[in-house]
Amino acid sequence: MATNCNGNGAPFFSPKLQVEAIQTVIPMKITDPRFSRRITIPENFDLGNLQRRFHMILYYNKASETDSGWIVAGWFKESLGSAIVENPIFAGRLRKLEDDYELVSNDSGVRMLEANFPMNMVDFIDHKKNENIENELVYWEDIHGTSPQFSPLFLIQVTNFKCGGYSIGISCSLFLADPFAMTSFLKSWSKIHNNLVSQIDSPKIPAFYTPNFTKIGSSPTLSTTSPKTKNQLTNTLIFKYPKTPLKMNNNEFIKNLASKCIGEIEEKIGKNISSNFTFLVKENFESIKVENCSKEEIIKEEKSGLLSIISTNWDDLGANKVRFIEGHEAIHISCWIINGENNQDLVMISSTNDEDNSELNIIITISN
Repeated sequence: MATNCNGNGAPFFSPKLQVEAIQTVIPMKITDPRFSRRITIPENFDLGNLQRRFHMILYYNKASETDSGWIVAGWFKESLGSAIVENPIFAGRLRKLEDDYELVSNDSGVRMLEANFPMNMVDFIDHKKNENIENELVYWEDIHGTSPQFSPLFLIQVTNFKCGGYSIGISCSLFLADPFAMTSFLKSWSKIHNNLVSQIDSPKIPAFYTPNFTKIGSSPTLSTTSPKTKNQLTNTLIFKYPKTPLKMNNNEFIKNLASKCIGEIEEKIGKNISSNFTFLVKENFESIKVENCSKEEIIKEEKSGLLSIISTNWDDLGANKVRFIEGHEAIHISCWIINGENNQDLVMISSTNDEDNSELNIIITISN
């Protein structure tokens, strides 16, 4: 039977996150041949754009007496290592070229942090409605503008709460994956994780079980978020458009589509997008294009055939299907996008291609 994390009604205080372990997970086998993705940038590219990222936090109650975030994270070393064999770009790094950047699947790894938070999980979830405190549960290292090859693009933080519940915090550079691609990978990884653990004979204590290597609560406290963007607040709206062949290669169509969605979001939230914003288009696996756009340039009269866009939200990601214990669903999920150090509004368009779906995702993030 699952154990609920019930609060005791005491006044909220701000405890300190205790970091217990930081490690890097690499693929279980060498990637050969390596894959790469070209990232085309404008001449006056602002390096603050490199900090644009997607965050997701999945909160899980304790599933059984033997379940804990320490156990789950211990198995991540193996299950994630297997998952990124199938998707090696997630363990890759950015590389600076003469004029652009390139994303290379060089097996440098995924950064993973394990932490302890001396508070009941439901109290935390309840208090986060009024305070911007969820940044405590995600880990991010700023990407170096001139030497990006040393910076991870995919980072995970597993946080254990006092009640036995735990959260899994995801941080992902938008140059690595958009929210839909990231969630698709998480669902695939969770299936690999379940298959791996189900084949292990009891007792199911992983080799990389942090409490076996350190006294919990005795490690020095570390900062886990970039101070420049830690408290940034944004508002994200998502639209979908049925994809047809060659549409992603049609620059006029893409900008008209963005114009339509910008009009929708401004009407919905009663706030205008900034006069200058970043336009990021993921044309295919091999190519991402980044542009500096002005609102005046992109906003045009609506063209016929663009009336079929669908307004959606973070629930459409399907993150509730990310279950690292079979049948054990997250009780709460949070998602948001950080607009980078320059805090400039973002319009991002990417495609979804799978057996059941073929459409464009338009994600617009406005800084508050």
